[in-house]
Amino acid sequence: MSTLDHVDLALLDALADDPRETVVALSERLGLSRNTVQARMGKLDRAGVFLSYERAMAPAALGFPLEALLSVVVRQADLPRITAQISEIPEVIQAHGISGAIDLVVRVAARDTQHLFDIDARILAIEGVERSETSLVMEEVIGYRVRPLMELARGEA
Repeated sequence: MSTLDHVDLALLDALADDPRETVVALSERLGLSRNTVQARMGKLDRAGVFLSYERAMAPAALGFPLEALLSVVVRQADLPRITAQISEIPEVIQAHGISGAIDLVVRVAARDTQHLFDIDARILAIEGVERSETSLVMEEVIGYRVRPLMELARGEA
């Protein structure tokens, strides 16, 4: 989706306030018809604006209080296969391919340090993974957010 108009931005802003708000509530809040809100939501969804409908959950609440970021270096030619194998490890909760000296940053959740060591060993055992470096997540200081980007986009629109 190349551009978002003021209606799209207002809808996204309202959803940022309350992601569970119903179409009816959104239409009342924004002064738009229910059909308009429904159509816009569909357009935004098809355009890939919404990343996920999965509710974010704290790994600690599931018994995995330790989080770490693994910087992983791989053989470039094997990256798609390696990524597929890493995605099969249940403790992997997110991964990003990045440029530079490191190929992947993999976010994992573990029960304790021994469990983290075992997760790292499973990743290192994948053919084509050359090395990894583990950094413990001490605290999330800035959570995932897009509201500042929406404000910037609104100012540019």
